[in-house]
Amino acid sequence: MVDNDNNNRRRLVEFKDGCRYGKFGTTMAYELIAHERIRAYKMGGKTMIDLDSVDEYHASLPRVETRAS
Repeated sequence: MVDNDNNNRRRLVEFKDGCRYGKFGTTMAYELIAHERIRAYKMGGKTMIDLDSVDEYHASLPRVETRAS
């Protein structure tokens, strides 16, 4: 975990672990980053994914409505 300037903790994990956590592949992860749906940071040569942004993305997904029988 990494501290930012506001003393809030960021839950940063390596790219592959972020994909596993978010249940999406690398291509989808790069698309979500490009469309600013999830946040990613560079730390040295590694891309780190912010797990809080993955949680926010999941929470923003539309709910599936079922049909009444």
